[in-house]
Formats: sequence, structure tokens, C-alpha cells
Amino acid sequence: MASCLTSTPPKRFAPLLAATLTGPAAVTVMAVAALFATAPAAWATEAATVQEILDGREFYIDDREARVKQRATAPDEIRTRRSRGQIRFDSGAAGRVNSNSQLRLGSGCFLLSKGQILVSGPQSGCTRSARMSVRGTNYLLEVKEDDSTELSVLEGSVEVEPLRDGEPVPDGQAPPTRVEAGQRVRLSPAGVVLTLLKLSSGDYSGILGGPLFEGFREPLPGMGSLESYIRRYVPGVGLPGLPVTPSIPGFSLPRFF
Repeated sequence: MASCLTSTPPKRFAPLLAATLTGPAAVTVMAVAALFATAPAAWATEAATVQEILDGREFYIDDREARVKQRATAPDEIRTRRSRGQIRFDSGAAGRVNSNSQLRLGSGCFLLSKGQILVSGPQSGCTRSARMSVRGTNYLLEVKEDDSTELSVLEGSVEVEPLRDGEPVPDGQAPPTRVEAGQRVRLSPAGVVLTLLKLSSGDYSGILGGPLFEGFREPLPGMGSLESYIRRYVPGVGLPGLPVTPSIPGFSLPRFF
């Protein structure tokens, strides 16, 4: 499976990766990009449109205050302070960006370097140490202050591929990890799996009642799939604005893990 670097033309990805590196490493990335500066474009550049901004106006594209319906294209950086917002990727997926978050658009995946984003639909994401590959799902991605990564798959599945400076780790050294619906994985800053746990009904309630759902009016493209999964496998938990499905005492529904 291609990484965020190998699936992206170097001249497009270089600013994204170099922004996370310093010194000789950053110079090397930009030097490689120069070799491809005249190559024909064969990769699709990511773009996203701002759909909604909540909690003030501290939602920025390349350090400029953004507005609803404004478009961002790779390698633009999207950053928030106290505000939250929803963007619509050209892939058809939506991303809800929490406050105090930072991500950069690329090609093949966005790069989250700080904070949280909820992704609904077919949109892959990256951190400095891992790539999350999807075909259509609902997942929550967070980069913590210590640079560890936490991925919660609310519905669908995500394949987590460790990266080393943006490149896949050689075969056999660190195989991809498949994270199924109802699971949460935590990765070290180097992309090593630290824990893989089930999401409890309390975890779902906390996420669905939290800042990435509260107050939003723009729909999520994967909301129907998420609702169906929760009604079937997480009884007693309801999506915002929808009735709660009561649990059945003494009866356990099958799960995928």
C-alpha cells in the first residue's frame, strides 16, 4: 500500500512533509521535489471547501481567517484556535475539525499534526508516523501533545500503516494494523501500536455528545451508516437528534471483533 509520500507527487507533498521536519531532512525533501518539478501531473491534489464554522471566527486557511464556502487546496494548512468547523473534501467525505487543531492538505491523505478531526466518508488521513487508509467510514483521529496518535473507528474499518519520515516501513518490520468498527488504537510517536481496545458504550456517548457533534448543522455523508451500526451494535446510545434505541436485557448482539 502506498504511503502519503509515495502516493503524492514530491513537488506537492514536499511542503507538507518539510513543514514537519527541520534542518538537513527538510532540505533533502525539497531537493528531491526539485527533480520532479517538470514531471507531468499524474496525481490528484486534495482540495476542501469550508461548510460550517462554529464558536467564533478563529478558523484559518494559511493563517488567514476563513469563511464559509472558501476552498483550500494542497498544500494549504487549516488551523483552528477556539473555533470548530466542518470541511468537505473533494473525495465526498466531510471532516469536522476540533478547536486547537492543525492539518495540511496533500495528495492521497491530509496530514494532521495537532488536535482532532472526525472524518465521515472515503478520506484517508496521515500523521507523521502513520497513514490511515479507508474506503468509506466514520473515524476520529487525534494527535496528542506528546505526538502520540489515537484512532477511534466508529463505523467501518481503517488500515493503519506505519510510516517513517513519510515513507512505508520496510516489509516485515511493522505490518499494517486493521482497526475495525468499535475499536480504538493508540500509536507511539514512532508509529508503534501501544494499545488496541474496544470502544465502550460510554466511549460512544462521549464522542457523540462531544464537540465534534454538538452544535453542527451540516450533515455527515456517512451518518446513515453510523446510525445503522450504532442501532445494531451499541444499543442504548443515540446519535444527536435521534431517539435512543433501548438495550435488551440478557441479549447480546453479535460484533465484528
